[in-house]
Amino acid sequence: MTERIAIVTGGSRGLGKNAALKLAAKGVGILLTYNRSEQEALEVVREIEQKGVKAAALQLNVGDIASFEQFATKVSEKLHSVWQRNTFDYLLNNAGVGLYAPYMETTEAQFDEVMNIHFKGPFFLTQGLLPLMENGGRILNVSSGLARFALPGSSTYAAMKGAMEVLTRYQAKELGARGITANIIAPGAIETDFGGGRVRDNKAINQQIASQTALGRVGLPDDIGDAIAALLSDELGWMNAQRVEVSGGMFL
Repeated sequence: MTERIAIVTGGSRGLGKNAALKLAAKGVGILLTYNRSEQEALEVVREIEQKGVKAAALQLNVGDIASFEQFATKVSEKLHSVWQRNTFDYLLNNAGVGLYAPYMETTEAQFDEVMNIHFKGPFFLTQGLLPLMENGGRILNVSSGLARFALPGSSTYAAMKGAMEVLTRYQAKELGARGITANIIAPGAIETDFGGGRVRDNKAINQQIASQTALGRVGLPDDIGDAIAALLSDELGWMNAQRVEVSGGMFL
């Protein structure tokens, strides 16, 4: 890759952190966001800078839509001060939270929180950042294998990911005139602290998922970070409006 800049939401830990590091290893500058873990975010920034790549961090709650206008202003300021640029190239809508609740027990408050973070937030955050995105830029949204197969307790989360898959196609259609592509990656179960680390730390859950995965194990953060870096590579610049599942073959 030539020198580019990526905004990675939720880049202070988990899959976002791994993706940020993988992109930085390819020479991509990283502007990552964090919600509460400022220290962790700054540690990621330092790790990237040690690779000789520029990086910065900004606070963002992707569920707080009212804050997006101010956030876009801060992004513009960071682009000027750190990279001496007016635009960025890639947007990875990664930030999220888990919800494990049976359909019949899901409350409106839970529904609204997941909707704001996983659908309404990315919808309007992307919209608000598009004036700062370079023509020919790339949007990569994040879905889940749960949008393809159904596991009890994930109805709200999975429904929002399904909505993001539809939105991705419309983004590709409507932004094509600017040369901007939009794709969506759907990880399977990954060993991170997402959802309280249940896939990583609960041996029974881990083994059950591994037994239903063609490659015989649960995914690791590197599996997804490498895939994200590949999907944002120049070699895949012609791919557009696609859902790419990276799950090792779960529930085939």
